[in-house]
Amino acid sequence: MKFIHQLDQMDCGPSCLSMISSFYGRKIDLSYLRSICSITREGVSIKGISTAANKIGFDTICAKISIENLYKNSDFFPSILYWNKNHFVILIDIKYNKNKNSYSFKIADPSFGISTLKEEEFIKNFIHTDNKGIVLLLSPNKDFTNVNVYKTKLDFSYIKNILVKNKIGLTYIFILLIIGSIMSVIFPFLTQTLIDDGVNKKNYNIVYLVLISQLFMFIGSIFIEAIRNWITLNIGNKISLEFISNFLKKLIEVPVNFFDSKMTGDFNQRILDNDRIENFLTSHSMITIFYLITFIGFFLVLGFYNINILGIYILLTTISIFWSIYWQKKREIIDYNLFNSKSENQESIFEILNGIHEIKINQFEDRKRFEWERVRLKMFKINQESLKVNLIQNSGFNFLNQLKNILVTFMCAILVMRGQLTLGAMLSISYIIGQMNSPINQIISFIKVYQEAGLSFNRLNEINLQKSEEDGVFKELDFRTDNFIKIENLSFKYSDIDEYNVLDNISFNIPKGKTTAIVGSSGSGKTTLLKILLKFYSPTDGQIFLGNNNISDTSPKELRKLCGVVLQDGYIFSDSIEKNIANGNDDIDYTRMEEALRIANIYDFVNSLPLKLKTKIGNTGIGLSGGQKQRIFIARAVYKNPELILFDEATSALDSENEKIVYNNLENFFQGRTVVVIAHRLSTVRNADQIIVLEKGKIKEVGTHDELVDYKSSYYNLVKNQLELA
Repeated sequence: MKFIHQLDQMDCGPSCLSMISSFYGRKIDLSYLRSICSITREGVSIKGISTAANKIGFDTICAKISIENLYKNSDFFPSILYWNKNHFVILIDIKYNKNKNSYSFKIADPSFGISTLKEEEFIKNFIHTDNKGIVLLLSPNKDFTNVNVYKTKLDFSYIKNILVKNKIGLTYIFILLIIGSIMSVIFPFLTQTLIDDGVNKKNYNIVYLVLISQLFMFIGSIFIEAIRNWITLNIGNKISLEFISNFLKKLIEVPVNFFDSKMTGDFNQRILDNDRIENFLTSHSMITIFYLITFIGFFLVLGFYNINILGIYILLTTISIFWSIYWQKKREIIDYNLFNSKSENQESIFEILNGIHEIKINQFEDRKRFEWERVRLKMFKINQESLKVNLIQNSGFNFLNQLKNILVTFMCAILVMRGQLTLGAMLSISYIIGQMNSPINQIISFIKVYQEAGLSFNRLNEINLQKSEEDGVFKELDFRTDNFIKIENLSFKYSDIDEYNVLDNISFNIPKGKTTAIVGSSGSGKTTLLKILLKFYSPTDGQIFLGNNNISDTSPKELRKLCGVVLQDGYIFSDSIEKNIANGNDDIDYTRMEEALRIANIYDFVNSLPLKLKTKIGNTGIGLSGGQKQRIFIARAVYKNPELILFDEATSALDSENEKIVYNNLENFFQGRTVVVIAHRLSTVRNADQIIVLEKGKIKEVGTHDELVDYKSSYYNLVKNQLELA
């Protein structure tokens, strides 16, 4: 089975499906499988994998199965297993060892690789409850070869463009590498000349000439290497800057829903991927070319001196490489266990640091410490085993290398005594043999670096192939109508596998210059509706009109220019207060800034700070309370002076007194603007021109506060307790 590494933290399911498809003879792009697996930030479900498998032509059975029954279902392998309660792997095969009376399990873990586990380790990760584990059995049906799937094209254009821009510098590096390789190959001939024609014949002129030549070559090689390193550093920095700049530019342009299935670590990894590709192109590749040219040169020179010595070198080098490969396979299970134990160790430390308050309150410090110590002890034992295998692997490799050197030296000595080889040639051969070990190690290392760079490129390629939000032909906004927003038969769900719509066939109007409040219990679809209005998501069904334009014909950027928005999960940037409110603009209107601060009732707080508006806030600045953050968000929305205001629980963290002041201030600001407010508090919505009540994604009621209270229905039940308090 061809192994396919997962690109992101939540890609294990699609990666498993891609490997199984490849096993049955059909290569299906991982990006396509991701799009049909319904991945979220919480990961992928077994239902999502099963649904995706059905779409590409597999019949599937999902079952809870005991370990005994798993042995009996080997005809269904490879199968997908739910692993360690948070992951998916492929079970490739089960083998029974009669001598040890135990089973071994060959698995493909998308986060690690293919490895063979002992029965104890397998059961620990697979069996969960009722002594059973969850397995997804797959079998290709008649549609497997006929289903049309989208194929991703690898886009190398941006790499090519960057390399072309720096082609002169890269050419210089390549030329310097060639010169360095030639100088390395010349050196053994100088050594032979020194011994045979200088020392043996007592010719001082040749000795002086060779020594001076070697000195100049030594100085020249240092000079060439210094120039090469300087050029490489400069080009590397330029290429790295262009890579990351292009990446961030593209990342900012992609739709918001792309971020829903990604973790912060996924994007951090892609930043590192840019550096990895830059290093691969400007450093690893060039150095490998240097070593390869040098190796070929030495290889030919060694053959020129004596073909039998070359044969011994090839034989023992091949044996030593196979020795390393053999023990590398032995390391698979150790590396896999070490990989998992490191994850356990990080998780244990993370829980202690983040849960320290609960740990102290509930007094289980010792239990958490003992848990961590058990993990560390497990890591220690695995490291011991790893050290033992490393010792055997390296000792064997070094022994074969030394044996090669001894045999070559012995053979050269015999040839010298027979008069078939000169002493100078013998020393040259010894030098060449010593120099040929480094290129072999570099080429082996390059293969691994190449695979890692390929993985990095695939991750970046996924972003580069994403469509920009602004791709398409958009119409100019036209609001010559009484309704600012008109919603017709709107339905929406986040994933195809979701059983119910988050919003289900809703229709209503948002009048221009009026305030519309949307209320409902948690999970009724209020925030989702607001994000659809901002074009973060596209409707599953139905239409939304902005003035006279369909929202699908509207540029997201132009739409958001009109909007002042406060979201539940707003973000404070690590910058000054004024930059946070003015959205980073350097040209700040301080009159408008003061008005925004006063409306948000945070003017006095800001002016009480030593640096006032210049005070740095955010992760690297002073800490703000939840209420202070929300007032910064409100000031940000007000400063923008928008036509459309969208507030999602904008004052939920404020105390009642502050909330009353803020909304009294906002009443004048709202005049003549279209406002949509999502809130739970009665004080926030009672003065709205229109109140829409959502319940389980459907509109239950529409009216003013007084009208809906008189109905004594859904709205009345939502605000009843607050009415009684009032």
